[in-house]
Amino acid sequence: MKRVITWSLLMVFILAGAALAADDTVRIGVYLPLTGANAYGGELELEGLQMAFKEAPAVLGKKVEIFVVDNKTDKVEAANAVKRLIDKEKVVAVIGTYGSSLAMAGGEVAEKAGVPMIGTSCTNPLVTQGKKYVFRVCFIDPFQGAGAATYAFKTLGLKKAALLVDVANDYSVGLASFFAKSYTKLGGEVVTNLNYQSGDQDFTAQLTEIISKKPDVLFIPSYFAEGAIIMKQVKELGGTFKIMGGDAMDNPKITEIGGGAVEGFIHTTFPYDPSMRDMNPVAKQFTENWKKLHPDKDPNVNAALGYDAYMITLDAIKRAGKAEPEAIGAALAQTKNFEGVTGSTTINASHDAEKPVGLVTIKDGKKTYIGEITPEM
Repeated sequence: MKRVITWSLLMVFILAGAALAADDTVRIGVYLPLTGANAYGGELELEGLQMAFKEAPAVLGKKVEIFVVDNKTDKVEAANAVKRLIDKEKVVAVIGTYGSSLAMAGGEVAEKAGVPMIGTSCTNPLVTQGKKYVFRVCFIDPFQGAGAATYAFKTLGLKKAALLVDVANDYSVGLASFFAKSYTKLGGEVVTNLNYQSGDQDFTAQLTEIISKKPDVLFIPSYFAEGAIIMKQVKELGGTFKIMGGDAMDNPKITEIGGGAVEGFIHTTFPYDPSMRDMNPVAKQFTENWKKLHPDKDPNVNAALGYDAYMITLDAIKRAGKAEPEAIGAALAQTKNFEGVTGSTTINASHDAEKPVGLVTIKDGKKTYIGEITPEM
């Protein structure tokens, strides 16, 4: 945790400390969870953004300044972070954040101030709903949930599903609902839908009941740490059903936490993973550059989304021809077929990114990219 805080301060010092005069710079704010429960995801997104900044440190002939604020995995802190970036740092755009609940809180502030915010991996539909200035580079949960349901029912032939949902988390509740809706529409049966609270460590009671229902698949729209613990306890209790999850499980730590219990686990993700066979040129270059900077660890999709969010922001500024919030927002809304690490991105009328749903499995203790699925809504 100390290392993450140090990186955050370094980012501000390195990128803001050597600033030119205000008229010669483009000021961009970043708010991510660098401490708290979601710190690992925030750290990865920041590292991807750092790489993008190194490759593109200027736009419209002006130096880019990046101001990073830790939202501490807290809704109030997220709102305060965006307010600080806009009021104190005078940024013209904001990038962030990992975590839909945090993005909703920050997005309200950005919307009121008329400053565009570009979400990274915040997939709940409410993040952009009714917003003029809030956008994102990720797909939304109805699409992702339908993708998981389609793959489970039609590709794997799993006819009965159980759900285990974190009722204190907007992402988890939303994704579970969209999975269940699509799954039943396809002809599947949800045999049980049980709950837990963020931070829980013992899922024995819920899993015992789930096992008694004899599902073919358990869908866990969890964050990676809790999801890995759930899988360990499923194995300990003798559960033999397939387990699937969402994009928040896309984290290399799940194998470290879950051990052999995560073998065969499948989750939806954005269309990037270093194990992909056919990468587009941007993804290939990103992977090569990442491995040079971080030879001790593979990149994951969060880093890719941080990278894409920065590059899409700069692309919008270029197309706008000026670094002013209103113009940047208008340009973001017109983003079409932007080729990034996570594939081709088009921002639709709801300000959400249209891109395919990818699928990853854990095979022999390692993430393996399966391919893409076209959801049946």
